[in-house]
Amino acid sequence: MNRRLVLLHGWGADGDDLRPLGDALKARLGGSLDLVSLDAPELHPQGSGRQWYGLFPAQWDAVPAAVNHLQQRLHQLDGGEPALKRTVLFGFSQGGAMAIHAGCELPLAGVISCSGYPHPNWQPPSGHPPVLLFHGEDDAVVPFEAMAQIRDKLDSHSCKALPFKNGHTIPEETMQPIENFISSVLTELQ
Repeated sequence: MNRRLVLLHGWGADGDDLRPLGDALKARLGGSLDLVSLDAPELHPQGSGRQWYGLFPAQWDAVPAAVNHLQQRLHQLDGGEPALKRTVLFGFSQGGAMAIHAGCELPLAGVISCSGYPHPNWQPPSGHPPVLLFHGEDDAVVPFEAMAQIRDKLDSHSCKALPFKNGHTIPEETMQPIENFISSVLTELQ
């Protein structure tokens, strides 16, 4: 059973948005990584792109169904639940919020959130998978403080938070820590 990286795009993007990042990580990790780049289920209200749930205005009451839908999709990927243990879930922005919420409730190898935020009333279970958070200090879309809000709800021994000097983006400087995290959580399974 192969190791897998599942990518969750941000609000208004689509599954192709993070594919170059996934391809770069796959190359850095020696090519031994299956990539899955999911499209959010809803069309973006402005016509192009997709969304995991409505965001402007925020439709927080739609979050539980969106999280449940994502978890079902992850279970339906090749290999089912046994493959989840060899899967890292990576999300950016709204995809980062979904990765943290849905991923912490599943038996994943790890969860990565870039520029994500905690959903209102989100409480992760104890014993969640290892988590890597990173967020730009100059993020004008999702406040930098969101990273600390997520970190404060997670088990400190299984969560690492890395700020970077930039905005709402995934800069090149984050590639090495992401690679190290993926390698670490997936190597433990061999």
